[in-house]
Amino acid sequence: MKETVLITGAGGSIARKLAERLQNDFEVRFLTRKKKNPNDFQWDLENKTIDEKALENVRHIIHLAGANIAEKKWTPERKQEIIKSRTDSAELLLNTLKQKNIILKSFISASGINYYGTVTTEKIFTENDPSGSDFLSKVVVLWEKSADAFKDSNVAERVVKLRTAVVLTENEGALPKLAAPIKFGVGSPVGSGNQYMPWIHIDDICGMYEFALKNNNVSGAYNAVAPEHATNKILSKKIAEILKKPFFMPNVPGFVLKMMFGELSVALLEGSRASSEKIQKAGFAFHFPQLKGALEDLLKK
Repeated sequence: MKETVLITGAGGSIARKLAERLQNDFEVRFLTRKKKNPNDFQWDLENKTIDEKALENVRHIIHLAGANIAEKKWTPERKQEIIKSRTDSAELLLNTLKQKNIILKSFISASGINYYGTVTTEKIFTENDPSGSDFLSKVVVLWEKSADAFKDSNVAERVVKLRTAVVLTENEGALPKLAAPIKFGVGSPVGSGNQYMPWIHIDDICGMYEFALKNNNVSGAYNAVAPEHATNKILSKKIAEILKKPFFMPNVPGFVLKMMFGELSVALLEGSRASSEKIQKAGFAFHFPQLKGALEDLLKK
C-alpha cells in the first residue's frame, strides 16, 4: 500500500512537477484554497480550517506554501503577509495534527537561501553558518523555526528544510523575466552585475524533495543550490549566448531598481554563494550541476 504525501503550495510549479515524480510511489494529495481536482483538499488560513480528510493516513507533508517575495513591493503589510503565509500555515498544520494525534514520518519544508543574509561577499556559506540580520534572513529563520516545531513537538519523526536558491523554470519565475529583454536585444546585468545568483534547475529541486522524502538519513537544513556559482552578469551573458542574442547594453543602475522596487531591490542587487556539498555528501546527484546545461534545457524547449 502506498504511503500518503500531502503537499501544500499546490499552485506553484514545484508542487506540480514534484507530484508527477512521486505519483508512482506515493498517494499524493494537495492542500489548496480552491478544490479543482479529486486529490485536492481545501484549507483556509484566515479561518484556521483544514478539510480533515486531507490528513487521513497521511505519513509525510511537504510544505511549499508561502507568498512570493518578489511579486509586490515590501510594504509593512506585504512583509507581514510574506511571514505569516509561511509560519501561520505551518502552525495550522501542526495544531491540527496534534488534535488528531497524527505522527508524521517526515515534515519537509521549503526554506530560503537568503537565510545567510542578502549580501554580496566572497564567502561560500554552508549550513553551519549563522543567519543574517536583514528582512529575508528573518523570514527564513521564522520559517525554519515553524518547521522545527514539528520535531520539537514529536509530531514528526524528522524535519528537513531545503534552503532554496532561485529556481530556474521554463515558463515561470526569474528565468523568463531575465530572458525577455535579452530576446529583444536589450538585456543587461542589474546593478554591478557582480552579485551572485544562487540557482537550481526545477528538475533538481524536485529531485531533492523526492530524495529527502525517500531517505530517512536526511534530516535538518540543506542548501538547495546548484554546485556551479554564477553572478548576475554571467547568468545574463549565458542566456544571451544560448539565445544567440547580442549582449552589450549598459548595466541597469541600482538606484533605478531601488526607485522601482523599494526595499525589495536588495534581493536583485545583492547575493552570495552557498555550498551544495552537504546534500551531495548525503547521496544526492544533480542532473543539472552546471549553468550552461540547465539553461540549454530550459531555453531550447
